[in-house]
Amino acid sequence: MAARRPSRYLAPIALLAAAAAITLVVKDHVNSHSSTSTTNTNTGSLVQSTRKVQPQSHRPAHKFYTVRSGDTLSGIAQKTGVSIQAILRLNHGLNPSALQTGQRLRLRR
Repeated sequence: MAARRPSRYLAPIALLAAAAAITLVVKDHVNSHSSTSTTNTNTGSLVQSTRKVQPQSHRPAHKFYTVRSGDTLSGIAQKTGVSIQAILRLNHGLNPSALQTGQRLRLRR
């Protein structure tokens, strides 16, 4: 019986090591781009990402919002920058679980 060459065993091991390394690099890349800020472990300082955040104004741009298909009250609040409590306060009798497409909601006075 002939002796087996070491490359026969090392090739699959090298392939697995390369796949593991690629997986770790991709995972690190995804994690580093998923947050808006990261902490530098060497200096402990906070490093801001290059992604720009739009400042939210204190007043919504529009006075009313027309409900679209699939809208929820929390989604509307997030889109418009108006809190759920403020929308409920400005729209007396509003049932958050019964929004109708085309319904107009007041966002400010």
